[in-house]
Amino acid sequence: MDLRNLNETDPVKKNVEKESPGELSPMDPPDPYTFSTIEDVPYENMSRALRELIDEHKAFESVLIRFEAALIKWKEQNWLFDADINKSFREFFLFINEKTPFHNYKEEKFLFPDLRKKLIDNGEHNSNDKSKTAVEILEDEHLKVAQAVAVVFNFLGLASKLNHLPSKEIIFQITFEQGIKIIETMKLHIFMEDKTLFPLAMKLLSRDELITIDNKFFEEPSRDFNFLTKNI
Repeated sequence: MDLRNLNETDPVKKNVEKESPGELSPMDPPDPYTFSTIEDVPYENMSRALRELIDEHKAFESVLIRFEAALIKWKEQNWLFDADINKSFREFFLFINEKTPFHNYKEEKFLFPDLRKKLIDNGEHNSNDKSKTAVEILEDEHLKVAQAVAVVFNFLGLASKLNHLPSKEIIFQITFEQGIKIIETMKLHIFMEDKTLFPLAMKLLSRDELITIDNKFFEEPSRDFNFLTKNI
């Protein structure tokens, strides 16, 4: 092949070269953590309920960062545990078990139903199925992450009972991979809520609707649930 004429004969390369600097290219996809078509809303302009959810996300992100560091250290140490790894693992599983259910409950019961209707009314839905919105995707992720965490927890318990070292190492490797996948899923999940769904809520919901959601959030009887001050 005459490489001198590659640019002229390669349709993929020609198409990439046609892209202007401001256009998106399939050969250079946008970073999912930086690209959003929704205008950002400053934290201080969010409703009280949305600010609370964002604060809880920040607390969860801190736990995810420590869990990720512990997973990587655990693998580098050939699956040997130490005090720091045990602490981070315990913190993560307790956080998932004790704190995320109520966070998800508040989203799914108080915010998502009204927002879902607004998304459908404003054309923010699946082009092939108007009943499918971002709300359904995020609710599905709530369930799938909970299931994945249960698998990781049970794998750790199973491996600890094995005397056959090769089998134990295989299970630990699977546990590590699933743990990393959970972290990546949750980081993107939080980003999509904070930078896309919550700004959409501020845009689509009326002031009275936002106040009603605020009231439901802060009238919830289980107010002893506190991400930021309650120790694990």
